[in-house]
Amino acid sequence: MLPQTMQAMVLDRPGAPLRATELPVHAPGPHQILIKVAACGVCRTDLHVFDGELAHPKLPLVLGHEIVGHVEALGKDVEGFAVSERVGVPWLGFTDGTCFYCRAGRENLCDHPLFTGYQIDGGYAQYTVADARYVFPIPEGYSDAEAAPLLCAGLIGYRSLKMTGNPPLGTPSRLGIYGFGAAAHIVAQVASHQGREIYAFTRAGDTNAQEFARELGAVWVGGSDEMPPEPLDAAITFAPVGALVPAALRAVRKGGVVVCGGIHMSDIPSFPYEILWEERVVRSVANLTRDDAREFLALAPKVPVKTTVVPMKLADANEALKRLREGELTGAAVLTP
Repeated sequence: MLPQTMQAMVLDRPGAPLRATELPVHAPGPHQILIKVAACGVCRTDLHVFDGELAHPKLPLVLGHEIVGHVEALGKDVEGFAVSERVGVPWLGFTDGTCFYCRAGRENLCDHPLFTGYQIDGGYAQYTVADARYVFPIPEGYSDAEAAPLLCAGLIGYRSLKMTGNPPLGTPSRLGIYGFGAAAHIVAQVASHQGREIYAFTRAGDTNAQEFARELGAVWVGGSDEMPPEPLDAAITFAPVGALVPAALRAVRKGGVVVCGGIHMSDIPSFPYEILWEERVVRSVANLTRDDAREFLALAPKVPVKTTVVPMKLADANEALKRLREGELTGAAVLTP
């Protein structure tokens, strides 16, 4: 027998503290799954929604799109899942399947998407309903809390890494990572597994993040205002600071790629053409595809990716967002209802 209500943390308007309340538990629709949430990661995108930097969220809204839980009930048209199975729900919650981008195999750019914890209620709650076509089995070997960051920090990091291109042949491939938080600590492990050398850039003086990067195998660690000792083949910026884009361009070699891995960033300042010239590339990463999720969730246990998490109670969601904003977290905060 399913409960009639659940505990949830609700955003009523951008900038207002999340409100602890009871909400009804909804039965799943034809293509949906009702999931009992075991863990939900706290992502920087949640912070952008909370701050109003991402416009037009569904309000009131339950944030959270790094959801791990167990299937409680299945809609009548759902296939391939079973009650009690452990599953994960990522940011991408729906695509129309008919627009130009979906038909071209680029559903991450869909014209009419819906995103979990933005237009669809997410995982800062005891239960959530998700479209089964955008839900994935979670690999064994991870606790619920450890698996949660794989659903966004891991996925967007993996897509960002793919966008840097294949490592050059014949020389060590040098990858710069600007902003060493939840996504960076996962992608660094995948990149090292591929044989790439990691160069980690943190806020100047952030000794905790720098030591964390060294523990994960970075061959060089410095402030984001420093130049690496060797030219980089590629760089990924996870920190939402526009000034890091020209900094990264200066750090990459001719033909190098700078990938902006965030969904929101402060304005990029003007910069001289000479640091873009010589076929350097700047590109962004938008969302993810279901193929990204399948590939990464199959790869993660083979690396094996190990996540560093800070478990917190659901009622402490406001504190988790505050600690994320202030850079006080090593790894990822995870709410455990």
